Amino acid sequence: MKVAALQMVSTPRVDENLAQAQTLIAQAAQVGAELVALPEYFCLMGQHDADKLAIAEPLADALAPDRTLSPMQATLAAAAKANGVWVIGGTLPLQSHDAQHAFNSVLVFNPQGQRVARYDKIHLFCFDNGQRRYDESATLLPGTEPVAFEVTDRAGGTWRIGLSVCYDLRFPELFRALGQDQPCDLLVLPAAFTHTTGLAHWELLLRARAVENLCHVLAPAQGGEHENGRRTFGHSMLIGPWGEVLAVQAEGAGVVLGTLDRAHQAKVRQQLPALTHRVLG
Repeated sequence: MKVAALQMVSTPRVDENLAQAQTLIAQAAQVGAELVALPEYFCLMGQHDADKLAIAEPLADALAPDRTLSPMQATLAAAAKANGVWVIGGTLPLQSHDAQHAFNSVLVFNPQGQRVARYDKIHLFCFDNGQRRYDESATLLPGTEPVAFEVTDRAGGTWRIGLSVCYDLRFPELFRALGQDQPCDLLVLPAAFTHTTGLAHWELLLRARAVENLCHVLAPAQGGEHENGRRTFGHSMLIGPWGEVLAVQAEGAGVVLGTLDRAHQAKVRQQLPALTHRVLG
């Protein structure tokens, strides 16, 4: 199955970001992708952390998002249906019971435009190196449940896909939990890694998660200089189950296309049956 990580350099303007997301989804579909994934905060990279609260949407009807109440969700649903692809909608802010905090949520839409999964980011990023400071807990609430779902490709094959977001990458126990009942074929991690942390750890950790779980990893990222002064690392990539980088784009908006290889994954798991040798957890 062909999949695509869609890299963006999002702006403080939601409409502009939605338009670019639609263009990238269409481009990926045109070159054969059956599943596409947008980066974290694809809809907004605001001037201030609290800007996301102003655009936070209520969770829409899974079958028919209302464009007036939930324009971001309606756009993703429409793009999935128009292009006949599975869309993993990066992250967007969803309203919570607390007006001062939202959830940073991944929503998944099937090729019919129906929402089939929701994952709220569990681990909230906090970083302070004396020059740059981030604390997502100031505006976000953490999720509590790992989420995996199944995709049926056009050939009738079934793929189990685990969801995660950005800072989750540093917590391997989440990915073990996603494969507890059944191993995942693909882990998807929308991200907006800072350039500092990305340069040090992005590829290292993504490849480690692939090797540990003997599965593919698809990581769509924000990649470049943003109007708010933030620089994100980019390097959206697809990684194979042996830890090999199959496709990557360093910076700038674009489509990172690659193929999930079930036969290769099965061979790797047969040759190194580490998933059957787990003792703890």
